[in-house]
Amino acid sequence: MSRSIFRTSLVVGLLVLVFTSALFFVLRYSQAEDETYAALRQEAAYAEQGLLRGGEGYLRAIGDINRITWIRPDGSVIFDSEFPEEGNQLGCPEVQSALSSGEGQGIRRSGSSGVQTMYVARLCADGSVLRLSRPLSAVRTAIVSVTPALWVVVLATLLSLLGAFRASNRIVRPINEMDLDHEDAAAPYPELTPLLERIQEQKRTIAQQNAERESLRKEFSANVSHELKTPLTSISGFAELMAQGDVPPEKVQEFSSDIYRESQRMIDLVNDIIHLSRLDEEGFEPELESVDLYDLAADTVDSLCETAKRQGVALRLEGEHAAVQGVWGLIGEIVYNLCDNAVKYNRPGGEVVVSVHAQDGAAVLSVADTGIGIPSEHQSRVFERFYRVDKSHSKAIGGTGLGLSIVKHGAQFHHAEIALESEQGMGTRITLTFPKRRE
Repeated sequence: MSRSIFRTSLVVGLLVLVFTSALFFVLRYSQAEDETYAALRQEAAYAEQGLLRGGEGYLRAIGDINRITWIRPDGSVIFDSEFPEEGNQLGCPEVQSALSSGEGQGIRRSGSSGVQTMYVARLCADGSVLRLSRPLSAVRTAIVSVTPALWVVVLATLLSLLGAFRASNRIVRPINEMDLDHEDAAAPYPELTPLLERIQEQKRTIAQQNAERESLRKEFSANVSHELKTPLTSISGFAELMAQGDVPPEKVQEFSSDIYRESQRMIDLVNDIIHLSRLDEEGFEPELESVDLYDLAADTVDSLCETAKRQGVALRLEGEHAAVQGVWGLIGEIVYNLCDNAVKYNRPGGEVVVSVHAQDGAAVLSVADTGIGIPSEHQSRVFERFYRVDKSHSKAIGGTGLGLSIVKHGAQFHHAEIALESEQGMGTRITLTFPKRRE
């Protein structure tokens, strides 16, 4: 953390140094340029006064560091301190400006020397033009002459970075010295108290979540052990009697059927546990596909049709085609478990209606029955694993107690909403609303 603070301070310091230096040079260049123009204008005014008193002899005698050019109104050169053979100057911008407005200035490349030059031209009383010029390099020299002042800025930046390094260590040290193992420990600084309180709160939350997970794990293990032990005990008892020859020949088929039934119950339980385990895995991300909810529900209704007939329950499908994006097998498990429960917990002569329809781009699946219903005090827990409203009735009709839990987890995977409506003795309706299909 201290390194991060120092690196940030270093980057900020360097950026400030670069920006300050660039701004300094820009401002200093503009200032030096203005000062040079002002100096040339002032010297041109002095030169005009001397020219009126002493003529060309004055210009030859002054020996100015600037180049001086005296130009007739027609552009021909009367005198030039550096290039006597200078040609006609009427086309020069600063000369034209001086002839029209009395004064002109500008920066351009000199046709005689070939260097960038600053010019100031002044219209004299006799109509001639007096022009003074200085190479632009003189301005750059003026800027370079003040660069030692930048070393002060560099030194200040280095001192700031040193201060930032020490400050970052001072900031991080109290955090490193905080005692996170004791809730009653005081923060090194009062400013860190909210941070310490939040960390302790998160630790308590994590500990509570771990305790809840451990409790759920123990409860799940106990339920699985109980659910497996019951059929295993039955199978073991039947097999022992048959092995000892204590079963009459006419009872062998009945015992074999009981062993088969209990074995199937164990297989169903193991399959449901495997399904839930896969849904619990964080990395469980099967490939999604377009699933027609109506076609899938039709397949499920066909597969349960014979079972419903044996129990005297009418099972029918209504609605329209509606596509969702999901996993065919997982949605099939959802629909099957809902329909299977609706048939199992129904009454002879009852009815199960499976409905599929589209609603505002979403797909809605509804399974309604006329069965025994769910008491209101149990409705909030029926989606828990191994939870049964009436254990004796559930044991009589079979099942693992994991069907609605699979429905809940499958719906969560598909971001579907579950709605439960039930009244004891009147029946149950469970509705799943799948979100709009994602392209």
